[in-house]
Amino acid sequence: MKTVHGRRMTGFSLVELMVSIVIGLLAVLFATRIMTDSETTKRGALGGSDSMQNGMMAMFSISGDAEQAGYGLNDPILNGCDTIFKDSKGANGNGYALATAKRDGVDVSPLAGAVIVPGADGKPDTLTIYAGSAAGGTGTVRLDTNYIGGNQLVVDRDPYGFAVGDVIVVAPENGEGRCALAQVAALTTQGSAPSIAIGDTRYRYNTGALGRNFDGSASRIFNLGRETGLSFHTWLVQDGVLRLRATNLGADGGAAHAVADNIVSLKAQYGFDKRGADFDPEMGMQVGEWSSEMIDADADGVTGGPGDYQRIAALRIAVVARARTPERPGADGVCTAQPVAMKVFGSEQPLGAVTAEVELDLSVTGDTVDWRCYRYRAFETIVPMRNTGWRPTA
Repeated sequence: MKTVHGRRMTGFSLVELMVSIVIGLLAVLFATRIMTDSETTKRGALGGSDSMQNGMMAMFSISGDAEQAGYGLNDPILNGCDTIFKDSKGANGNGYALATAKRDGVDVSPLAGAVIVPGADGKPDTLTIYAGSAAGGTGTVRLDTNYIGGNQLVVDRDPYGFAVGDVIVVAPENGEGRCALAQVAALTTQGSAPSIAIGDTRYRYNTGALGRNFDGSASRIFNLGRETGLSFHTWLVQDGVLRLRATNLGADGGAAHAVADNIVSLKAQYGFDKRGADFDPEMGMQVGEWSSEMIDADADGVTGGPGDYQRIAALRIAVVARARTPERPGADGVCTAQPVAMKVFGSEQPLGAVTAEVELDLSVTGDTVDWRCYRYRAFETIVPMRNTGWRPTA
């Protein structure tokens, strides 16, 4: 009798099926991990590219502005003078405002190449840079009679190089009291004496008077050039955006125009030439000490006096840009993209100069994401204040 053996069923066994599923899951896991790592790398690269581009644009704009700082304002009579200023070209007649600084604890508005308003506790600074636009430097004339108000400035000679619309500053030659900025409305005569009219308030810097009296035997009028070329610029960071207020940008001198996105900090320092008897601007300026705040650089007993602004040999500027998108926190919920606070101005430049390292607060007002979740890139530069050294001596 023949025995008939049953044929084995075709297909996979349960064990083979389970092994196949496990292998498939591992393949999916590895593929997901590769895609996640690739996306993280891509996001980091794009974020680095964004911060590089924004940071370079911000630094290029500010440093280019700083290179012209103090043009037309470098005369010792004018440089650092507390100045009366009114700009009507803005919302409700309130346009650009000069930066406020301290002079022995008192608020002043110095007309200098650069004025830094330090941010508290590592917050961004505000950097203001002033420059005139007179083609021949700065033409000057003297007052011929005392100014006791009104809209006429009688001068000692024909105001060669002055034109209607030019911005002028009246300054006491002895450095006592405030300066006053106005605009030429007309070139006239008072009797037989040449005169500059400042009464037409259709010109944006005229209020009809100067706001103080001036001695006719010891006051000088400086010509800063055309209104459209007057470069009074204030750089600031608001809510992660680098902004600019300017006299020659747009119709509103008080408006802060956006320049670069994802800029979280702007820091600046004065580089002072503190030499005593060896101080000679004509032989070149030397940075001996960096400071985020004004100091008594000329050792005259007054902190923030005109002589201190005349000792500024260079500006040190730092801009910090961050990536557009934050990175995910770790398994513990803590971000490590930037685990510790950043510092700038730590390097000794030039050799022997006293440094003042600054720790930054990188948080942005209104941002609910922890600042440690972003990647940052810091840009630093030093800009010589060449116009401070190129000053009149006669």
